[in-house]
Amino acid sequence: MRLLRPLLLSIGLLASAAWAQEVPDLDTPAVPKEKHDYQSDVARLRKIVINRLEDVFIRELISNANDALEKLRLTALKDSSYHYGADGLNITIKAVKNSDGPGGKLIIADTGIGMSPEELTTNLGTLAKSGTSDFLARAESSDATGQGNLIGAFGLGFYSSFLVADRVYVASVPPKSPKDPNPTQYVFSSSADDSSFETYPDPRGNTLGRGTEITLVLKEDAADYLDPKNIMDLVSKHSSFSSTFPIYLFTERDEEVPVEDEENEEVTSEDADEAVVEEVEEKEDKPVKTKTVHVEEWLQLNPEPPIWMRDPKDVTDDEYERFYQATFKDYEEPLAWHHFAGDSGSGVSFRAIIYVPSRLDESFWQNQGLSTSTVDVRLMVKRVFITSDLGEDSLPKWASWVKAIIDAEDLPLNVSRETLQSTKFLKQIRSIILRHIIQMLTKLAEEDPEKFNKVQEVYGTALKLGAVEDKKNQQKLAALTRFASNKRERVALDEYVEGKRKGQKQIFYLADVGKSVKALGDSVFVEKLTARGYEVLLLNEPLDEILVQNMRRWKGMAFQDVAKAGLEFGDEETDPEDEKKEQEAQKERFQPLIDYLKEQAKDLVRDVVISNRLVTSPCAIVADKFGYTANVQKMMSASNSKQAQDPMFEFAKKQRLLEINPRSPLIEGLLRRVEQLPDEDEGRDVEAEEDLREVVSILVDGALVRSGFDVPDSNEFFKRVDRVLRRSLGVSETAQADDTVKPAPPVDPSLPSEEIPDNGEHWVDWKDIKDKTEKAGVELPEDLKDKVSIELEEIDEEGNPVHPGHDEL
Repeated sequence: MRLLRPLLLSIGLLASAAWAQEVPDLDTPAVPKEKHDYQSDVARLRKIVINRLEDVFIRELISNANDALEKLRLTALKDSSYHYGADGLNITIKAVKNSDGPGGKLIIADTGIGMSPEELTTNLGTLAKSGTSDFLARAESSDATGQGNLIGAFGLGFYSSFLVADRVYVASVPPKSPKDPNPTQYVFSSSADDSSFETYPDPRGNTLGRGTEITLVLKEDAADYLDPKNIMDLVSKHSSFSSTFPIYLFTERDEEVPVEDEENEEVTSEDADEAVVEEVEEKEDKPVKTKTVHVEEWLQLNPEPPIWMRDPKDVTDDEYERFYQATFKDYEEPLAWHHFAGDSGSGVSFRAIIYVPSRLDESFWQNQGLSTSTVDVRLMVKRVFITSDLGEDSLPKWASWVKAIIDAEDLPLNVSRETLQSTKFLKQIRSIILRHIIQMLTKLAEEDPEKFNKVQEVYGTALKLGAVEDKKNQQKLAALTRFASNKRERVALDEYVEGKRKGQKQIFYLADVGKSVKALGDSVFVEKLTARGYEVLLLNEPLDEILVQNMRRWKGMAFQDVAKAGLEFGDEETDPEDEKKEQEAQKERFQPLIDYLKEQAKDLVRDVVISNRLVTSPCAIVADKFGYTANVQKMMSASNSKQAQDPMFEFAKKQRLLEINPRSPLIEGLLRRVEQLPDEDEGRDVEAEEDLREVVSILVDGALVRSGFDVPDSNEFFKRVDRVLRRSLGVSETAQADDTVKPAPPVDPSLPSEEIPDNGEHWVDWKDIKDKTEKAGVELPEDLKDKVSIELEEIDEEGNPVHPGHDEL
């Protein structure tokens, strides 16, 4: 947590003037005491609190102190007889170690409203009796100014003191008032094992002036809380923003300071110049004397109000970035953020900041399935950190990277404040964050395209996942997705629709996972669309085709896979009659080749047709309307091996068409060869038929490969290619390569030796290391010790790196 310059305060301004000396005994036997039994349910509740809550007592006591200060502030607004001065409202924390042995006391005090003897008994001895609640009820009924920032019942949080203390003393005195001009300071005393408590006048007299001082006599195993650093860490984690009033921590240290020389030698006016020179020379050679000084300071632990409580107009970009880096322990600056306030609709007002980190954690895609646990959405209630575990109301996986702080003004908490009671607001947090993150990204896309492109580089795939899994926000998320195309590096769906051609009713796309955008742009399926000026989305990410198949349509336009049969451009009805006649003539002319190809490729395709999508390529394999494209086929085979063996899967695989390009010279050459084959009456030419079948087989297998499909038998395919290459090079088709190789050594049934080979590599015998020491460590060879360095990184309980010098919430 970032601290302002250490602030040295006058002890008189703080809660207890007696802290400048050793704390006197609050349990003097001579003082008359009143003994009270706890209310029956209180004893049970104290056991629950003591046994089940951990490390929260400072948070609870600070929250209660804030209540007391707020109550005094509101009371003073109504009644001018209550005075507290400009600097008179504060919370102080001091650790006092025992001078005669281990252990010590922790003292938390406030200069707030204080409590009378009756209020001490009522508020600390009665279950869920809340002075705060009573005060608010009176304030509401008497037109008090505002609601304040009151957290809740004093008693419940107070019981957490017994987590760390064997005995607790609460000294308290209300401020002077016309009704009680000379209030008496009283003490509440109880131990962790008592079923009763005592109240009595403070033997020290009125040391507080007003307010409450809680003295915890720490248990032996709670000595860590005497360390100021540990206290600072706890306040930083739980309460650095919980109070609008200053929180001070008493610190001590020894410093070395220079000692001024008080001996001033008298010099005459005649010798003044010489004396000055001699004095300078003496000071240059004379060592500086120092002395040890004991410094006592009060450090303010919450010098600034929470950034989310400020007006966004008053917060600079640098402040947002520093707050993000300190709170979420990230060295890199966030890509974007959104600071807002609102009302949930269920009566809960809140303030929040949402951040977009500059990188996506590697574990995002490693977690299988769509379920996730959001750990960086931090829920607070009146600046008090409550939880970062939203349970079943966590953000969906696609948005689990969001970093956010939500501070609600009022929520029902259970006794530990760690778990929220059932409330409608919890169900609304998820939708609130999702709505605002979508709004932020939409605004960013419109107003800062350059920064949005950076967001796309990091979170583009996550947004596509959101458009698939989040049906409620599918349209909004799909509008934020971007795709490559044969015309643009990155295009939005709305931009595609704006650039559609006249008569175009489909959004054309080609998908093949893992292929480069360039390879997709050079595909046989895209060549005519590109030649005619149509834009085609080139989808090479696993989620791309899943997304378009889930949506099916965008702004009334259906998605059309250009690798499937039935491709229509939208201007077919405007084609001149002579063009249609030409198509019919081509079909009639190439019918002999079509019939021949149907027979030769009957095991691979359902039909052979004249293509309207090819320009230069001779042929292509396309999926029928109810068949699987090569991309879908690969995804299904990879994700579900059993499904790939299903008979229906095999049937769908064969729902393919062989499209031939009538303008290709190769296809025209094939047509001539088919027409030149002699019929049965003329006598069959077996060699010519075999050559033609081999050429057609290579052509069809090549079309399968170019279209993204697998060939049925890759070995046979390459054998045929080998034979064609041999003929073209004049090499004998029967010539064999020299296949003589060196045989393996004889069989040796003996086991290999365990000796470490001396082959120049560095080996470490871990058995010898274990024999030498039982401590953990790394043993390096002598020649590597000067070349290798090892750095360790501290992590917190959540596994996050701890970066020294950075704030945390």
